[in-house]
Amino acid sequence: QEEEAAQANEKEYTKHSPAKPLYDLKDVDRTLIRFEEISPGQWLPLLEDINVRFQPVGHILGATFIEMDVSGKRLVFSGDIGRDRDFLLHPPKKPERADLLFIESTYGGRLHGQGNIEEELRQLIQKTYQEGGTLIIPSFAVERTQTLMYLLWQLREKGLLPNMPVYMDSPMGANVLNVFHRSAGWHKLTEEDCNKMCEYIRTVSSFRETWEIIDNKTPKIVIAGSGMVTGGRVLTYLTKYLNKPETQVLLVGYQAVGTRGRQLQEGAHEVKIYGKYYPVEAKIVALQGLSAHADQGELLSWISGIENTPEKVFIVHGEADAADMLRVRIMDEYGWKCVVPDLYAMEKFDFN
Repeated sequence: QEEEAAQANEKEYTKHSPAKPLYDLKDVDRTLIRFEEISPGQWLPLLEDINVRFQPVGHILGATFIEMDVSGKRLVFSGDIGRDRDFLLHPPKKPERADLLFIESTYGGRLHGQGNIEEELRQLIQKTYQEGGTLIIPSFAVERTQTLMYLLWQLREKGLLPNMPVYMDSPMGANVLNVFHRSAGWHKLTEEDCNKMCEYIRTVSSFRETWEIIDNKTPKIVIAGSGMVTGGRVLTYLTKYLNKPETQVLLVGYQAVGTRGRQLQEGAHEVKIYGKYYPVEAKIVALQGLSAHADQGELLSWISGIENTPEKVFIVHGEADAADMLRVRIMDEYGWKCVVPDLYAMEKFDFN
């Protein structure tokens, strides 16, 4: 926030005078003191006859689904559900009971490919190296960046990568690495794995280093936020590399409608960055198998452990087509009553 506001003022591409961050580090400090840490699986009393429990759901580090007991009735809120076979994280726990179920549907209408992700990544890197280009990977700071680091480190350990530097240019991503070191129970990596992975990949801290990397014309790999190309340091790289045919831009996750990432994915000939339009001459590649969201099959598997018949299932957090396809599949497979609620829709429940 602070870095981007300063850049907006310097380059004068903002309508605000001056541009200010939505929040600063002092706001973060004031917010953090209001959080209380609890262990997963532990029931927490909120009010009389209302208890809540968080269960690991495998989407990103620390992600959970929420179970809420209200006067004996169980409400389950899925949040973002992770993959059954993730490179770093343990499989999601499954709910055993739900009277009212709220489930995400990001990929409710499709199955992820069964391709060899490591081989696809290796081939792309080899092609970039042979063409003397730069591989830019816009990435989410939490879990996706660490997964990419892990895959690149593993390929390097097996001797399958050319000799080209790998940079992780994301201040938040660097902070998340520290969290990985402290949170061994949430992921599969050993402390030795974490240390070796971090030794191989150079973490960039200052914006000055960003420009040094840009000025270096040798082939390289850059992982930078944000994952949907809506902000972060990846924008600076794209202003300098997007017009080069030897550049490869690898999209490694869901790209929401209206984001630059979605525009690139759909073949845009130019994108607007910092108030200017930049032609897209780079090759845009999407690697869907790295998504941290469960696909339709995994969503159906996640609810398979529910032993009762829910009164109602609400399909949320997905584009209209994906949500409706998941609704139809759940009704066909389980016979449960499912709806895709409209925005601002109201529902009344009897908890007596």
